Amino acid sequence: MRIGYTLMTEQAGPKQLVDDAVKAERAGFAFEVSSDHYFPWLAEQGHAPNAWTVLGAVAQCTERVELMTYVTCPIMRYHPAVVAQQAATVQLLSDNRFTLGVGSGENLNEHVVGRGWPPVNVRHEMLAEALQIIHGLFDGGYFDYNGSYFRVDAAKLWDLPEVRVPIGAAVSGKQSISRLAPLADHMIATDPDPDLCELWDAQKAEPGRKIGQMPVCWDPDREAAVNRAHEQFRWSIGGWKVNAELPDATSFAAATSFVRPQDVADSIPCGPDVEPIVDAARKYADAGFTDLAIVQVGGDHQDGFLDFARDSLLPALDAVDSEG
Repeated sequence: MRIGYTLMTEQAGPKQLVDDAVKAERAGFAFEVSSDHYFPWLAEQGHAPNAWTVLGAVAQCTERVELMTYVTCPIMRYHPAVVAQQAATVQLLSDNRFTLGVGSGENLNEHVVGRGWPPVNVRHEMLAEALQIIHGLFDGGYFDYNGSYFRVDAAKLWDLPEVRVPIGAAVSGKQSISRLAPLADHMIATDPDPDLCELWDAQKAEPGRKIGQMPVCWDPDREAAVNRAHEQFRWSIGGWKVNAELPDATSFAAATSFVRPQDVADSIPCGPDVEPIVDAARKYADAGFTDLAIVQVGGDHQDGFLDFARDSLLPALDAVDSEG
């Protein structure tokens, strides 16, 4: 299982994200993924720079690591024709190191354009149309489209990379997999659920990568790590069915007001030790995931974590991979 690093735009400004990306490459991570938010989950996180601008800078400042959106939503805040152009450009800037990760989005980020928030089945239909448009533009030449949700009028990508941008789709169950697997190369999911991997493989002649993501909160002081994880990451306790619906950071603060620090510590490895992180990562490997992106909670606690990852965590996770 390949181990990646998450550039979490909700918890750091753009210059720090680029700096962290360079340090993560030097630490030995195989790939780097970026969230794409207009709002942080909680006000305590404090940031939300434009992910695509950051990725362009990261592409120029790194040399080896693969890059990826984890994930962007091409159905409301961005038109899919614009996402196709952005993805092609980052692929060129990165010398073919980019994967376009897409999902059906969260109200938190998409409500800002004032188009309302459709139910999940409609969002999946919109995402399927968006992927058809993105594929059509990646094919080259002029492209027209007239669907139920999107129109494209004589669009063309004038700067296309020689290597087509791979696409990963975020899924959570049978409905999303059946609709999106035929349109994507790779699977994206946040839960170490073997059923997701099996359902995905059943839909694909070539199953591709299965890319997970896992938060950790490293700190020399475990109590400080637990408190920081509670302050900045308690939103994750609600699960994606809830998290996709709430509209702003104030709503997430209210919805998680009764979450205790121990509740967060029970779901996120916290503290200075390697073993809890390795145990949590092993669940993804056992479920069939090929890739796992680590999130270090706390924008101002990246340097210590990256040193820890270089010296202790990545070698330990390599051993888990060899065991598998």
